[in-house]
Amino acid sequence: MRTTDAREGTAPATRTVTSIVGGKTHEDSPGGTMRSVNPARKHEAVAEVLLGDAGTFVAACRAARGAQGDWASVPAPIRSQVIKKIGRIVERNKEALARLVTREIGKPYTEALGEVQEIVDTCDFFTGEGRRLYGQTVPSEMPDKQLFTFRMPVGVAAIITAGNFPVAVPSWYLIPALTCGNTVVWKPAEYSPAVGDALAKLFQAGGLPDGVLNVVQCEGKTAFEGLEMALEEGLVDKVGFTGSSEVGREIGALCGRHLQSPCLELGGKNPLVVMPDADLDLAVEGALFSGFGTAGQRCTSLGTAIVHESVHDEFVARLTSRLEEAAIGDPMADDVLYGPMLSERFADRFAGFLDMIEDHHTVHGSTGTGRITHENPRENFVGDPEEGFFCHPTLVSGVKPDDEVFNTETFGPLVSVASFSAFEEAVELSNSHGYGLSAAIYTRDATNALRFRGGNRAGMLSVNNSTSGAEAHLPFGGNGKSGNGSRLSGIWVLDQFTRWQSMNWDFAGKLQKAQMDVADLPADLDFTLPD
Repeated sequence: MRTTDAREGTAPATRTVTSIVGGKTHEDSPGGTMRSVNPARKHEAVAEVLLGDAGTFVAACRAARGAQGDWASVPAPIRSQVIKKIGRIVERNKEALARLVTREIGKPYTEALGEVQEIVDTCDFFTGEGRRLYGQTVPSEMPDKQLFTFRMPVGVAAIITAGNFPVAVPSWYLIPALTCGNTVVWKPAEYSPAVGDALAKLFQAGGLPDGVLNVVQCEGKTAFEGLEMALEEGLVDKVGFTGSSEVGREIGALCGRHLQSPCLELGGKNPLVVMPDADLDLAVEGALFSGFGTAGQRCTSLGTAIVHESVHDEFVARLTSRLEEAAIGDPMADDVLYGPMLSERFADRFAGFLDMIEDHHTVHGSTGTGRITHENPRENFVGDPEEGFFCHPTLVSGVKPDDEVFNTETFGPLVSVASFSAFEEAVELSNSHGYGLSAAIYTRDATNALRFRGGNRAGMLSVNNSTSGAEAHLPFGGNGKSGNGSRLSGIWVLDQFTRWQSMNWDFAGKLQKAQMDVADLPADLDFTLPD
């Protein structure tokens, strides 16, 4: 079993983290200071953070504005070569970055390695996109005239991300934004500042000029205030936000006042439908991973399993058995299902979600609920639960569509189970909470799969696979309370970081007026075939 360096008596040193603006680190802390701690070893500091204020955010936007023109003038294939180098540098530092992810947010090391690999995959994809920022040549309705379209960078992108995927999700924004010729101001989550700083330095090592990527370490409210000031000053052209639906609404309203459409990737209450013909063991495997992997702290985590009444009890029994057997604890151990909550704040909030459990519900999955402690122990726990912010896995059956737990994103290791009798009921239940990020169905019948695809309103759908597990070249995003229809990843994200410019080139030597100076070839519109 792998163990942390600290257990061997060589705990990693605490680093100092600060904002990076115009290629220079800020040595002051106008926003105060904070300490980032290891959520699996709460007495171990990961970083001392010098926080910026709203003025720091605005200064970063000014630096990005000053650098944007020169960066956009670099040919796109050359910009994509920088992205290629970033990918190789991240690949070389894969284990070190994954260890830092595990140390700062408690993600199991094996999952952290996969998250870092997603940066590499995204870099590999966009290495080619610099040569494929295609426009079009369009025929004109008039002679001696050509029409063209071009993809143009939007300008300065302000990106604010959550810390549950502290390197993968930022890469979905940063890599395409930079490839398209934009400069970026990025605010990492305040509970993953060391990871944000490390990722920025890996990007800088790839050859980004000063001011192209700026990082502001600050609290969320401070970032909102700085963003509001930067928008008022005309320094930001695109906003990207990954986080809660509540904050996403505020970001959307702010951008709307400036006639901007942000890229919003928000929360989810993701359903997993189990049909009577499903492979139950496969469905349980998918529910275990998507509901409890990363301690249920993914936007794509399973919220409610919607199970046909004929297999409901067996599904609950099998999933309960798997949960009870699962190892939970030290995120550096090889075989844990999940580690700690992201921080103490998330552990405290999760305790509030457990208050949604009602008398008609039945709780399964562990030897207790809430925080795992010596007084509230968990069988198969790896390590000392008092060291960090660990929570019991909680499976709740008997859930009904009007229950609060059915309609609320419960960010943490909590999965509810509801039952259905008719297919149409399952589809209705899968949509009724108003979220629309991810959904899954387990069935052997293609008709069920295709009908569910047509009826469910999620942005991403899986058949016989879990609600989590996005690949780097497919569109990622949601609808309803999960987002405004914008998409990250693959070629689809290009529409977030470019604007279409059309051009007409008339070489007739005279003014030709569209819709007026248009040739009309004669035709016999009264022609009919003889009987």
